[in-house]
Amino acid sequence: MHTVCGHAYDDYIHMVRSFHGAAAPGMLLGGYMVDLGLQNISQGQIFDAICETGQCLPDAIQLLTPCTVGNGWLKILPLGRFALALYDKYEGFGVRVSMDHHLLRNKPGIKEWYYKLKPKKEQNTDRLIQEIVQAETGLFRVESVRIQSNLLKKSSMGPTGNCPVCGEGYPIQDGRMCRACQGESPYVLHELHAAEK
Repeated sequence: MHTVCGHAYDDYIHMVRSFHGAAAPGMLLGGYMVDLGLQNISQGQIFDAICETGQCLPDAIQLLTPCTVGNGWLKILPLGRFALALYDKYEGFGVRVSMDHHLLRNKPGIKEWYYKLKPKKEQNTDRLIQEIVQAETGLFRVESVRIQSNLLKKSSMGPTGNCPVCGEGYPIQDGRMCRACQGESPYVLHELHAAEK
């Protein structure tokens, strides 16, 4: 019977749909990657995670481990690689799990998806899912790693004050005004709604 981190495969699919919105291939592969990573670190180890992509894989980590973006135990590095690392949060020793492209030769569905050889609507989704389930953890490479010391430090907002421009609270270490008022706001237009005024 297929399992992902101790969950029956069908239960994992239900968890994925509830958390991620759809049973995306990246989440299915990600589940097996997390499973493999957990198999290769010490039981009971307090660990953090790094994800090298912001697509799908971070959600598998958040769903199957205590590491989330919100608690600061999951760092997403925009390297564009479908890989993750689980490591001791104090010393930085751990494992990195990544797709082994040599193992995709006999997996045409996964290869089409991974390399985006065809548009999503032209891919054979049934074949892709079947290949993922059959391969389980057999598509990945596991490497021992040590995380750079600068990534082991926990960031702190430090003291907070009110921005003299917008009036909202912000970390004083960001300068004399909040970063949004320094030009980093993601909004083209920002108006208060009547209920907020």
